[in-house]
Amino acid sequence: MSESIIIQPYTSKYQQQVVDLILHIQQQEYQVPITEKDQPDLFEIESFYQQGNGNFWVAVCNERVVGSVALIDIGSRQVALRKMFVAKSYRGANFKTAHRLLHTAIAWAKQREVERIYLGTTLQYRAAHRFYEKNGFQHIEKEKLPENFPVMNVDKKFYTYKV
Repeated sequence: MSESIIIQPYTSKYQQQVVDLILHIQQQEYQVPITEKDQPDLFEIESFYQQGNGNFWVAVCNERVVGSVALIDIGSRQVALRKMFVAKSYRGANFKTAHRLLHTAIAWAKQREVERIYLGTTLQYRAAHRFYEKNGFQHIEKEKLPENFPVMNVDKKFYTYKV
């Protein structure tokens, strides 16, 4: 494979590419009615995600952002997994971009002695549901989420992972 993908912590030079990638997947691919104004976190990644046990990673190929994943520290040795997106042409077994991003976040959480990862997703992202389940995430009811879990309006399906 001539193209190699590097998973690395986010830096501000990738901000516009991250916004473009995420909005394209949300709006164009899945018709999720969400805008950049609904996601102010995308414009304050360092202060929103890269705090405490949280972080934000990008998958970069030839200086282009092709994927992202983030953890938000929600306290009590728990984190919320957010912003897991991979450009269509970098999905699947050839690149393993999503797998590498997810396992980078899990390894980080383990290293920081986080006990649980929680996530919310939309009903449209069926491939994501299968991906999370295949990687050890368990479906849970919304009522079972920790109080401090930041539920997004579009999130209707929830998962947890014991680190």
